[in-house]
Amino acid sequence: MPMRGRPVPLAACLALLASLIVAVHPVAAQSVLRDAETEELLRDMAAPLIEASELEPGNVDLVLINDGSINAFVAGGQAIYVHTGLISAAETANEVQGVLAHELGHITAGHVVRFAERTKAANGISILSLLLGVGAALAGAGEAAMGVIAAGQQAAMSSFLSFNRDQEAATDLAGARYLSGAGITGKGMIKFFERLRGNEIRAGYSQADEAAYARTHPLTGDRIQVLRGLLDDDPAWDTPPDPDLQERFVRAKAKLFGYLAEPRRTLAAFPPSDTSVPARYARAYAYHKDARIDLALAEADALLAREPDNPWFLELKGQILLESGRPRDALVPLRRATELTRAHPLIAGMLGHALIATEDRANFGEAELVLRASVQKDRYNPFAWYQLGVVYEARGDIPRARLASAEQQVMRRLYPQALANAQAAEAYLPYGSADWIRAQDVALEARAELERVKNRR
Repeated sequence: MPMRGRPVPLAACLALLASLIVAVHPVAAQSVLRDAETEELLRDMAAPLIEASELEPGNVDLVLINDGSINAFVAGGQAIYVHTGLISAAETANEVQGVLAHELGHITAGHVVRFAERTKAANGISILSLLLGVGAALAGAGEAAMGVIAAGQQAAMSSFLSFNRDQEAATDLAGARYLSGAGITGKGMIKFFERLRGNEIRAGYSQADEAAYARTHPLTGDRIQVLRGLLDDDPAWDTPPDPDLQERFVRAKAKLFGYLAEPRRTLAAFPPSDTSVPARYARAYAYHKDARIDLALAEADALLAREPDNPWFLELKGQILLESGRPRDALVPLRRATELTRAHPLIAGMLGHALIATEDRANFGEAELVLRASVQKDRYNPFAWYQLGVVYEARGDIPRARLASAEQQVMRRLYPQALANAQAAEAYLPYGSADWIRAQDVALEARAELERVKNRR
């Protein structure tokens, strides 16, 4: 019977449309986790794969996302986003390399652009069905309206899911090619897929053939079968994984666990009886988080006793000292870590922070040098920009202080403040100087973002 005048059908169709739109758009903002050691490890793991893919190494970014889910994705440009949950779930560096090879396949195939195009098409089908359904509802055919809308939604979603499955299958094959081209065994890729299938089974996801039609990815079992057919016969299949990468991976994995997990969980997983390097690494962060500074420093010193010139261990000790209110003591290990890493931007930024935290104006000149070196190598470090602004303000260089503020504000999406500070900096900086030009660029970026936000309303 027609449901004339009742709002339920229209509300329902709007909800269905909204659900589709949400489903097909990737998450826009997630928490980025910066760690110099882990970033360098990911770059070294990916380097031979990038070469095999014939992409330019300098154009591919690897970004660590603080998210416990087992995932990696590509979203815009040539950037691969790796979840911390993937690092935690993987047992070997080779497994992560299999995931990176897969994601590189998305980049080389231009799937991000094609995803957007297909999403637009799917939304077009959905919106058309919505308009037809609304027309039918207004004419009094409520049940028919819902039928039109549901059919349109099903067609849109089916089209989208089929497209996505095809992409994923093609990307699996590309990943296998890049592993082969790099001379890296595909055993890790297979192992990781097997672990995913085990997780799916435990979570109750059907592995039946008919279940594939409602999934964004092909059935994991099918993916494993296809990849085995390729990788089992690959010349690199029996190539031993890189032992150095594996050792670095185990350390970085323990470090992340200690940094992210509750101290009690870390100490349960890595009890004091375990004197291995990964265990000490994890416990140092756990003790530091628990404000047990003497124990944290003892673990850091034990690590340095084994490897006195390990820059990551030096960074760890410097971080513990700095964050426990001993910035002057932190200078020695942080200076050495900065030297050993050739002024890695994150470590140089921490050294600059420590120099400022001493509150000794005699250290501010060195702070400016290391902080400028930091942001020249990596402009996307808002905290380094903030610290540099502190140095400029302390010496009365207000235009550059405001430019530094604008730099960190635009990264934090504080566009009105960024625009105001960039314009103020431009007005007083030497005309035509590099900083004057940069102030213009930041102002343009902030203004463009404000216009984009305005146009979305």
